[in-house]
Amino acid sequence: MSRRGIALSTSDVRREAVLDAAITEFAKTGFHGTPINTVAATAGISPAYVFKLFPSKIELFVAALDRCFERVEESLATGAARVEGGTPEQVLHEMGGAYAELIADKSLLMLQVHALSAADVPDIAAAYRRGLRRITEFAETRSGATGEQVQHFMAYGQLCHLITTLGLDAAEGPWAAALTAGIRHYN
Repeated sequence: MSRRGIALSTSDVRREAVLDAAITEFAKTGFHGTPINTVAATAGISPAYVFKLFPSKIELFVAALDRCFERVEESLATGAARVEGGTPEQVLHEMGGAYAELIADKSLLMLQVHALSAADVPDIAAAYRRGLRRITEFAETRSGATGEQVQHFMAYGQLCHLITTLGLDAAEGPWAAALTAGIRHYN
């Protein structure tokens, strides 16, 4: 198995499996509600080995959140590549579309939602801020957009989270139509 063309050792392969399992399980039941045993079972390894790779549950959650934001940035880069040489508005639009495609599988989205609910844990709050900084700076740098344009992009992203998390549909009434108008999301 490899990650980005580099051969991985057995412990690296297991680390990747644990991160994938952590994203899946923390997305279901959050930081506080997910025991390490569940992550270990999903990864197909012992809880002791999970703790060997990640000495605490907080470190595992933070690593999963860091991986989440890495995937978000990769998704934004994919969207931006669709309009090489495009205007800032076009680049942000395509980034948004790529992100909407990414969170159609709700695991990364729900991990972010659960991270916000655990933001009273300082390391988790710091990791979330680090991830937001990463995405904000990437969107601004890659698109060439102004700070205000990036703020709107990020705000629309949060609205997309809300719409996707709730499975909100314009057919629910005028209030829902007002919230979903012009937002690309996949239920």
